[in-house]
Amino acid sequence: MHTGQPEARFGNLRASELLEVTDDLQALGRGGRWAVAVGFEGQVVLARFGRWEASQPSTKAWDGVRGSWASSLDEPAYTRCVRDVQAEIARGWVYQVNLCRVLSAACDADGVLGLYGRLAEMKGAFAGLLQLPEHGVHIASASPERFLSLRGTALRSSPIKGTSASPTGFLVKDRAENVMIVDLVRNDLGRLAEVGSVVVEQLMAVESYPGLYHLVSSVAADIGRHGWPDIFAATFPPGSVSGAPKSSALEVIARVEPCSRQWYCGAFGWIDADTQRAELGVAIRTFWLDGAELKFGTGAGITWGSDPVGEWRETELKARRLIGLASADSVKR
Repeated sequence: MHTGQPEARFGNLRASELLEVTDDLQALGRGGRWAVAVGFEGQVVLARFGRWEASQPSTKAWDGVRGSWASSLDEPAYTRCVRDVQAEIARGWVYQVNLCRVLSAACDADGVLGLYGRLAEMKGAFAGLLQLPEHGVHIASASPERFLSLRGTALRSSPIKGTSASPTGFLVKDRAENVMIVDLVRNDLGRLAEVGSVVVEQLMAVESYPGLYHLVSSVAADIGRHGWPDIFAATFPPGSVSGAPKSSALEVIARVEPCSRQWYCGAFGWIDADTQRAELGVAIRTFWLDGAELKFGTGAGITWGSDPVGEWRETELKARRLIGLASADSVKR
């Protein structure tokens, strides 16, 4: 049983004085400022806090994971799944699928606040923490990827597609994949948008992150008076971590991935229903406690041009820094 006080942290803000917890998106229409976690399979946790104030970074210690990490897919299984996805592409069912694996390790930490402090090294623009001990929710994220930002009626999404160890190492496949997902996001936002308001603001910008580089695009739209139930119905799960067409990709994911992604690849952040502002990241570079295990996920986008071993190596590249931050050896350095 994990103990501690319920709290949330996003950037330099700390939320306290928990008022309610619900799984009903309609509650966001009642006002208040909420911490939000939506799992890839649709599980929802909305936590309304009464106090949001500036806070210094946490100094809570993190003992670190001392055992080995297990993966839901090892290299032979992952590369076999890549070929399974490519078979679906060959028959015209999908164009691209994000294929993920979940890593887990035994962990007796009392919450993830100390780990969240270590994740600050990754400088995730959509980093956050949510701890609700009585509800079994312990999530710490260093996500760099915007799922949705809302300012009034202006909704923006910034999918990341394309990963490289160097700024000039992107493949033709990476750029094709990015364009496919941008088109998917345009379609998602178009289901909500005022006519003619969908705009691609940025296409395939190269951005630097600790240990790797990404191609990042941005799409925006004016969504008028749509509420959060409509917004999630039109856009969730994020296109960059599902695939295109999204409905077909989700069928393939459910068939080939051996376990639930849980909080990985969902939405994580905050919504202020009083001011019509929100920041929700895609829950990548995200840890959570599941009983006595610490978990996180890693994945890669699969296209017809994918090299199965190369895609496995991309998942390793993405996982390497996270394993280091969570491990005991890294804590002691």
